[in-house]
This record gives sequence, C-alpha cells and structure tokens, in this order.
Amino acid sequence: MKLPPLTTGRILRRYKRFLADIELEEGRVVVAHCPNTGTMISCWAPGIPVQISHSDNPRRKLEWTLERVDMGRGWIGVNTHRTNAVIEEGVREGAIPALAGYACLRREATFDLPGHPRSRFDLLLSDRSRGEAVVEVKNATLLDEEVIRFPDAVTVRGRKHLDALAELKDTGRRAVMLFAVNRPEGRVFAPAWSLDPVYSRRLVEVAAEGVEVLAVRVVHTDDAMYAKGVVEVDLSGQ
Repeated sequence: MKLPPLTTGRILRRYKRFLADIELEEGRVVVAHCPNTGTMISCWAPGIPVQISHSDNPRRKLEWTLERVDMGRGWIGVNTHRTNAVIEEGVREGAIPALAGYACLRREATFDLPGHPRSRFDLLLSDRSRGEAVVEVKNATLLDEEVIRFPDAVTVRGRKHLDALAELKDTGRRAVMLFAVNRPEGRVFAPAWSLDPVYSRRLVEVAAEGVEVLAVRVVHTDDAMYAKGVVEVDLSGQ
C-alpha cells in the first residue's frame, strides 16, 4: 500500500491518548494526531525518530498524523487506520496463502448473532464453492523480547470479537482472527498474558473451538507498507 508523503521528525511526548508533540527536522514542534487506542508499550520513547503525514483538510482539528516510529530496528506502523487496507491488499494479491482463492472480498461486514450485539468484522471473503470466511484484523506491535504480543492494554471490545467469531464458526462459516505484526522484530506471536489474561485465555479457547489464528508480517519501505509472510503463533502458555 502506497503511503502519503511523509515528514521525518522525533517524538517529544505522547499525551491525552491521541496527541503527540513532534519536533520536525528544522526545529519546529507540531502536534500530531495519534490514531492508536492502545498504550503503545515498546512503540515510543522521547526522542526516537518518527514519520508523520500532513492533511490540508480544513475540517480536521490537527494537520498532522503519526504514521510510524523507529525504536532502532526499523519502522513500526502505529496508525491502526491503515492496517485493514494493508491486509485487504495482501489478501487480494495472494500474499496471505491461508486466505487466498476467494472470489469476493468485502470490507466491514455486519452480522446479527443471537445473544450478541450487532457485530462488525473487518473482512468478509466469499466464494460459491468455499462459502464464507469472516476475518477480524488487529494491529500487533507490542514487543516482549523476541515475542510479538496482543493486546497492549485490556480490551473488552476485542474479547467480544472473539466471542462473535466463535459463534460465526458454529454457523458453518470460516472464522479467522488475524494479527498484523506491524514491526520488523519478533520471531513468534503470542497473547499478552500479563496485560490482559482474560482476552488471552479467551483467544486460546476460541482457537480450540475452531477459530483460526493467523499472524501476518507487515513490511515497511520508504514510501509503502505491505503484507509479506506469516509469523509463528504460540498459544501454548503464558
């Protein structure tokens, strides 16, 4: 996926969850929107290099958006609004073998399931011969030594997605929980047991019930990001 023009700077601080002060290379400090609801543990520190994008939209409160950061080993994608598009592109291009071969792809499919609030999922794949595959995508950037983990904060909403995926699996559909590993490090993906043991335990349970758990690497270049390769998934323990 092609990225918009990016401006390099360094982050000074992140505050009020969605704001970041960025010092540009010429010394000017701007406030950037941080489109990431997590804590961004292991994804920022004062003074590290970042790249931000600019918008001329007069309806926006902030002109700048934090796109990616570099903790010393390459770019980490922290703009979670881009993740679904990257994975969608990867599916369409056949870069994710486990999800290749479907005739149709639709974004943001909604389902009404008994006992659940209306549930919306990121991707719906369908094919006359193969049926439907429902895919929920999460941006995974938490690095714990050489393990990528999710979530980086307690997520009730994420747990509800797991419950709904399990229900969809029972209807005969293929249900997939896909973690987009949006940084270069990490040899394996695993749940963040210490940060959200309830979500982690539920992920293991739904996997045992037949929900597929995939981890896909997102690679960054100077002006783009794309899905390439799978990351091993370890649900064996804490």
